[in-house]
Amino acid sequence: MKISELSDRSGLTVQTIKFYLREGLMPKGAATGATRAEYGDGHLERLRLIRAMREVGDLPVFAIKRIIAAADEPEVGLHELLGTVQYALGPHVDAPADDPQWRAARADVDALIAELGWRVTADAPARDLLAQTFVALRKLGFPVVLTELRPYIEAAMSLGEHEAGGLSTDEPRTRAIHRTLVTTVLYEQVLLALHRLAREHESARRLG
Repeated sequence: MKISELSDRSGLTVQTIKFYLREGLMPKGAATGATRAEYGDGHLERLRLIRAMREVGDLPVFAIKRIIAAADEPEVGLHELLGTVQYALGPHVDAPADDPQWRAARADVDALIAELGWRVTADAPARDLLAQTFVALRKLGFPVVLTELRPYIEAAMSLGEHEAGGLSTDEPRTRAIHRTLVTTVLYEQVLLALHRLAREHESARRLG
């Protein structure tokens, strides 16, 4: 298909597609002339994936580029790709190392992960995100205790097991990559939305 048809079918402008081509987010088409190229279903699938990460996942282009580069590297396994996606997602907290409250919170996070027996790298962005949240909770007068964390831990473990269980090295690589990106980027938004809807429902049921 020509780039104009690719634009129509993807819902993206020709200018946007050309930008993604220049940035290396998708492979070039097969040249049919000095200024023309033909594109296939693989290009359309890639554009739909990029669009989902941009519009639903709210990922910046540089983060998508990092993810795509890992996905296109055949030597990168699914676990490593998952790590690349999560690290690209961030958020990357500017940790104030000289702040005693921050250091205490980060120590608590590290101890919690160790107690749970979770295999998480020391520089995982989510460690700093959780520490930042602990600091904010304590400053607001809400102590961080295991009884309050337990429902969130159990929900997170259940989701982690469910998502990892859906991944398989026997699945075609392209499909497995898409499943990894979908569960990590898009279903995280599903979780956020469902959590808010459920909370509103319970509030209305109990307090409304």
